[in-house]
Amino acid sequence: MRPRNKEYRHLPPRMYQRTRKRKNGKTWTAYYYRDTTGKDVPLGKDLDKARLKWAELEAKDKPADLTTMKGIFDRYVRDVIPKKGERTQKDNLAELKQLRPMFDEAPIDSITPASIAGYRDARTAKVRANREIALLSHVFNIAREWGLTERENPCQGVRKNKETPRDYYANAVVWDAVYGMAGPELREAMDLGYLTGQRPADVIAMRSDDVDGDYFLVTQGKTGLKLRILMRTKEGENSLGRLVREISERNAAHPSKYLLINKHGKRMTKGMLRLRWDKAREMACEKAIEQGDPTLASKISGFQFRDIRPKAASEIVDIGDASLLLGHSNQEITKRVYRRLGATAKPSK
Repeated sequence: MRPRNKEYRHLPPRMYQRTRKRKNGKTWTAYYYRDTTGKDVPLGKDLDKARLKWAELEAKDKPADLTTMKGIFDRYVRDVIPKKGERTQKDNLAELKQLRPMFDEAPIDSITPASIAGYRDARTAKVRANREIALLSHVFNIAREWGLTERENPCQGVRKNKETPRDYYANAVVWDAVYGMAGPELREAMDLGYLTGQRPADVIAMRSDDVDGDYFLVTQGKTGLKLRILMRTKEGENSLGRLVREISERNAAHPSKYLLINKHGKRMTKGMLRLRWDKAREMACEKAIEQGDPTLASKISGFQFRDIRPKAASEIVDIGDASLLLGHSNQEITKRVYRRLGATAKPSK
């Protein structure tokens, strides 16, 4: 038998690849299995799937690097995570960092519900453990689609740690205390966050060219969901329309299209927002203590920028409107996690 070309030596015996340069400049690659009669059997364009088909044709075990969790995690990072939102990508990579020490070397078919439960119980960060197990469950489902296992997902039916949603509500006194100590950019960020009900990362990404007629267009970074938030009615501008117009007019001297910029025209980053928030909150706490109100100071110290979104959801009367503004497909999420005011009741007399 003639020795194989160097370009095929990374492939299993009898497996070959064909590569062609297309007119658009992209390279086309496909894999084939050459049987004992000299006939080429197509294996597809994906190297991992081609190696699995090769193993079937050769009646051999699946390659170990494709059936251990390390290889599956690596492929998930390469093929699946880049298609997710920026924040979700960051979260998934952090979650995989926790999962890898326990599961990297394990064959996928060796993982059982008991091992998942053991991981859950060993994690001290109970809420994060739930997120990590949810990611692991998705990895298993994708691995099944890839043909790397035929077993049922071992994460199914494993009990999650109990979670208590954050229940902080910033009332008008707390809001005014921080707002009064905030600089212009932070005030505008607070107002935008409250009027649009969006996440902090989406607020600082808002631009003047997101205005489309009577609507302000929002694409949520976490979910990719698109919203059109009304800015004008027959009666004229609403609060959001007036705010966006005022910010755009103030920013007219700067080339940046972002709504939240500093006095030098630089867009506000997450770090800049955090610094401004911490400073304003600290000053508000100090003022409350000077006025002899440590209880108020304690409430102010617990106020986070992310609490503005549930504040907006809590103060919209109709839960349907609140759910729509926040971008929830299920009103139950809005009610359980974001509505932080109790029901309105009348006194007994």
